Amino acid sequence: MDSRTLLMHQVMLSDGRRLDAYDRALREEITPGDVVADLGAGTLALSLLALRHGAGHVFAVEGDPATAALAARIAEGNGLGDRLTVIQGDARSVRLPVPADVVVGELMGNLGPEEEMPETFARFAEANLAKGGRCVPRALTTELAAIQFDGEGWGIWSDGFLGHSLAVVQEHAVPAAQLHFFQRDPVLLSAPVPAAESELGAKGPSSLGETHELTVVRPGRLHAIMGSFTAAFTPDVSLSNFPSYPGCNWGVWIWPLRHTAVSEGDVLRVRMHRPDTVRDVMEWRMDCRIVRGREAR
Repeated sequence: MDSRTLLMHQVMLSDGRRLDAYDRALREEITPGDVVADLGAGTLALSLLALRHGAGHVFAVEGDPATAALAARIAEGNGLGDRLTVIQGDARSVRLPVPADVVVGELMGNLGPEEEMPETFARFAEANLAKGGRCVPRALTTELAAIQFDGEGWGIWSDGFLGHSLAVVQEHAVPAAQLHFFQRDPVLLSAPVPAAESELGAKGPSSLGETHELTVVRPGRLHAIMGSFTAAFTPDVSLSNFPSYPGCNWGVWIWPLRHTAVSEGDVLRVRMHRPDTVRDVMEWRMDCRIVRGREAR
């Protein structure tokens, strides 16, 4: 396994809020003796949480051969061979020897769907989920919102430096996606609007290719459209990458725009473009058009 992959897993293990959400959800969803499938098992964090909460057996499914081999060594080194089986393969085509009572996985991308979590859960559940089985998380939602930065990120050019304007820099910025970790919460110029909603484990169309309307609810200076995800586990447990929190291993997807004054009632019509290289979130694109309040009506 290369050092970048190891670093990625270390970062995920250091995300305390992420692990706490899965810990609480698995405590609620697992009945002692349940068969659990962990999709994209990596270094087995979620598999070990499942065992902690009473799973009778865990099938840890990992697509990357090197990571799967490391996971098998972790299981063997901890004497878990009779309770945990590592399966190297694509979760969309794996067939378990017995149905799973609970399917768990952490395949959320920075935007939400770019690791193809809804498709993977649906394909796996169709072949392997027991009647009455549960998926953790239950649902994944991608939301879009219009924002004004609070003096950081793309917003810095509006402030200038030592009394001098740097606004000309905006003319040289090529429209392209960015990932951002907020140090200060931005001003939400619109309410977040769901752009894609998936019930995990069930088949359903994605709405990411549709045009979505973001209505400005407060006047300000439009800097960007922000894309973030929320994973719903139970009625009391959810996980989101916005607002950013200490140790968060996900960035927030940002589509920068030329700074523009907007007023309450203006409408931003935005459309996401999902690339062929769907897993590269930096290749996702967006069209955005402002319709002024009077025209919007």
